[in-house]
Amino acid sequence: MSERTKYLLGEEQIPTHWINLTPELPGEPLPPLSPRTGEPAGPEDLGAIFPPGLIAQEVSAEPEVEIPDAVREAYGLWRPTPLYRARRLEAALGTPAKIFYKYEGVSPAGSHKPNTAVPQAYENAQAGIERLATETGAGQWGSALAFACGLFRLGCEVWMVGSSYDQKPYRRSMMQTWGATVHRSPSDRTQSGRDQAAHTTGSLGIAISEAVEVAAQDPACNYALGSVLNHVLLHQTVIGQEAILQMELAEEEPDVIVACVGGGSNFGGLCFPYLRRVREGRSSARFVAAEPAACPTLTRGAYRYDYGDTAGLTPMMPMYTLGHDFVPPPVHAGGLRYHGDSPMVSALVKAGAVEARAYGQNDTFAAAVQFARTEGIIPAPEPAHAIRAVIDEAIAAREAGEARTILFGLCGHGNFDLAAYDAYLGGRLEDTEFSQADMEAALARLPEAPAIA
Repeated sequence: MSERTKYLLGEEQIPTHWINLTPELPGEPLPPLSPRTGEPAGPEDLGAIFPPGLIAQEVSAEPEVEIPDAVREAYGLWRPTPLYRARRLEAALGTPAKIFYKYEGVSPAGSHKPNTAVPQAYENAQAGIERLATETGAGQWGSALAFACGLFRLGCEVWMVGSSYDQKPYRRSMMQTWGATVHRSPSDRTQSGRDQAAHTTGSLGIAISEAVEVAAQDPACNYALGSVLNHVLLHQTVIGQEAILQMELAEEEPDVIVACVGGGSNFGGLCFPYLRRVREGRSSARFVAAEPAACPTLTRGAYRYDYGDTAGLTPMMPMYTLGHDFVPPPVHAGGLRYHGDSPMVSALVKAGAVEARAYGQNDTFAAAVQFARTEGIIPAPEPAHAIRAVIDEAIAAREAGEARTILFGLCGHGNFDLAAYDAYLGGRLEDTEFSQADMEAALARLPEAPAIA
């Protein structure tokens, strides 16, 4: 029998609570600010688009939040997800490093996004809401919410970023199969969309504005966000909690933990439980956040208060930002094309607890192809950024002649992203240049808000 490659848990080991890192963040707490008054946001700023259960989770200072039984039951459709040892990749790299990955592509939607879509749909159903409106970048979040809305008999309306709408037609088919209505963003259905009609490729910020606008005008409709906010990252911590148990099965403790970052939910899901272990002195792991060089929020953005959407309908949040009306180039990692980042992840990067790295498209796809040819799974373009960082870490370990245990999040498969692979394999994939001038112009249009150190 060959050496063990996968580490599995039983359904009874699905976590019973989510990990809330909010009370442990470095520095003074920085509240979100109302887009209407510029003062700290109150319930009235959230109650128009979120149900009471999610608002309570968003502002909770409890270290753990109990997972409702109905949510844990739904999680059992795919959780716990497997942990793999990437032995074939290790051999191909000739590295002494041990590489492990937590694979979220086994969910019905093929990514980590149902971990938060299910509790969001549940809380809205409990509040008597009839339908949800949302945005989606590459389609993972939209398909996850469509799936979750089906579980709790809610309608679902999705604004899909234009470039991804064109590049990934089968993501649209997934959403529609689960009963969702999908619009190309920017659309002519909202004032936010009409105002941004010149930006034909769209952006997550524009799509968020369209969905928020619709939700705010209909008492029977709420908004659902797939990343960035505290409650979203909270829900994702089932990933890291399972990974801790699985790494114990492997009798290993990670030296470095890597995940891609767009808005931060995938990163927070894997890393937040381990960050708590570091704080408690039970781990010495370091953390790497991998993002696209075409949308380098954490590596080149400004740490400021900014809106979460393009039209300025959402509260202002303290985060690394490229400017709320900055429109990133249409890279294939549509889930990472966001102008800002989670305030929680941003605070950790600002404090030096997390290292951020940016990678170009061709470098990430080269890593993804090497991973697929050794491990068999074709990764989505988003976690390909993490794989690039992992390969760099493994090569550094080889050159230093040192053992190193690496854990990374493979947050979804790329089976619906083959047009991007076709472009890479055909030599047609571009390394789109990031526009410093466009970012500086967008930063000059940031809203008036208190300066943050």
